[in-house]
Amino acid sequence: MATPLSDTPLSPFKTIAVVGLGTMGTGIAEVLTRAGREVIGIDVDEAQTARCVAALDAATARAVERERLTEQERADVVARLRTSTDLGAAAEADLVIEVAPESYEIKQEIFRELDRIVRPETILATGTNALSVTRLAAESQRPERVLGVHFFNPAQQMRLVEIVSSVLTSPNAVAAVTDLAIELGKEPVSVGDRPGFVADGLLFGYLNQAAAMYEAKYASREDIDAAMRLGCGLPMGPLALLDLIGIDCASRVLEAMYAESHDRLHAPAPILKQLSEAGLTGRKAGRGFYTYEAPGSATVVRDALTPREGGELAEGRTVSSVGVAGSGTMASGIAEVFAKAGFDVVLAARSEAKAEAAKAFIGKSLSRSVAKGRMTAEAAEETLGRITPAGSYDAFAEVDLAVEAVAEDLEIKQQLFAALDKVCKPGAILATTTSSLPVVACARATTRPQDVIGMHFFNPAPAMKLVEVVRTVLTGDDVHATVREVCARIRKHAVDCGDRAGFIVNALLFPYLNNAIKMVQDHYATLDDIDAAMKLGGGYPMGPFELLDVVGLDVSLAIEQVLHREFRDPGLAPAPLLEHLVAAGCLGRKTGRGFREYARR
Repeated sequence: MATPLSDTPLSPFKTIAVVGLGTMGTGIAEVLTRAGREVIGIDVDEAQTARCVAALDAATARAVERERLTEQERADVVARLRTSTDLGAAAEADLVIEVAPESYEIKQEIFRELDRIVRPETILATGTNALSVTRLAAESQRPERVLGVHFFNPAQQMRLVEIVSSVLTSPNAVAAVTDLAIELGKEPVSVGDRPGFVADGLLFGYLNQAAAMYEAKYASREDIDAAMRLGCGLPMGPLALLDLIGIDCASRVLEAMYAESHDRLHAPAPILKQLSEAGLTGRKAGRGFYTYEAPGSATVVRDALTPREGGELAEGRTVSSVGVAGSGTMASGIAEVFAKAGFDVVLAARSEAKAEAAKAFIGKSLSRSVAKGRMTAEAAEETLGRITPAGSYDAFAEVDLAVEAVAEDLEIKQQLFAALDKVCKPGAILATTTSSLPVVACARATTRPQDVIGMHFFNPAPAMKLVEVVRTVLTGDDVHATVREVCARIRKHAVDCGDRAGFIVNALLFPYLNNAIKMVQDHYATLDDIDAAMKLGGGYPMGPFELLDVVGLDVSLAIEQVLHREFRDPGLAPAPLLEHLVAAGCLGRKTGRGFREYARR
């Protein structure tokens, strides 16, 4: 029988065994040795133990070169690691961290063996990122001393550690391992036992949807990845990240998550299984969604799917003047972008006063750019001089491109497109900046649907580099080619996508945000822990709740409703908590309260 936890004081974890010396196990071993712990690295493969030692030797040598370690400190770190192929070497460990392959059978066998080997007071931790900690604990004779310790790759750099407790785990064990994580310089987040925990529970659903989007040929791999990098500020696109994680690993994690959650968003996209079975597992194989210079290389090389420079676009139309309809932040930002690029811009609103106010707003934006040294006063004056405010859309009579940036309401947009159809000259292109409504519905409000296209700018338009170019089934090839060329002239990165709800970015972003809300709604984790997990573990510039409050909860709800209506997936139904907050008028920063409260300005 295991010694009762209350009767035995917890060990200070002077000696820690790491079972499984793959990439993650090796990284954890380095973190522990550099923090002064004695580490016993265990792997059934002797070659793997040798690679672990070599990796630590190389990493500490680099640290000496960069003057982060002295030679003596390096020698001490290397001396703290000893390796073995025998699990019995864990007998003297105060804490065992298991990071074997994501298989219940393998992990359960390790835990059964460890029960016979380690001391009664030793704590057993699993590094799983998807399997049930409770199920693993139930196989142990000391379930109160079993918990999850989920590091993120690369463990040496990523600050987040998820501390996962089951219903059987002692609070003292959780506290002791949390203290260890803090001593290692990590940011521990305590979570309960559910598929994927916080970070991977949100991240892998998003990655899976991106794979399915690519498999459906909705957008190219390059455009999907560029859209999420430039539209959301992510360090990597989802398909490139799947290649880095390993497509086979991602598929196994999703299978485990789906087995527990039965959420269709976790059911692995068929392309993941197909690539895995073909051995195209990502960077480590030299080929996955992309092709790499060599196995293990991060350098992407051209292959049969790489778009040709310049593409095969039709001959476009001439665009020298642009009309922007609207007077809000987005309309003002788009007008500023076009004026900076040398276009003559007509900025039209429902009244002369609103148009003048929008131009004044642009003037202040340009003044800030001058103050920050981003442009000269002369250039700012010239830019502002290219913008002509107007109180009627009749001023669009001679523009070559009319860009609509009014309220996200289909009826309002259709009325505007019907008006533009009558005002604008033949051959003028009509573009909508909608982020979620069907572009074709705007096109059908005109007698020239072939001239209508979507140009989804991101807020703030002057700063954000992405434009989603949305073709309908009726959009002319020359219109598409023209808009692509215009995007290049205004120094924006254009990505092509079809006319369906959410396009690329919102279709991938908002289900992730909705799932984060469900975690809070279910009392699984706090706002702060979820935000911290995604920033520290996923590299997101903002946590989901920070972002929701900035975007606006009413805007977020509207987009999620559109996605749910279009795709009919129960998993996309807006979280009731979001609906309740919107009904209560808690819309985010703009109202002073959303998921958090803000000081009134």
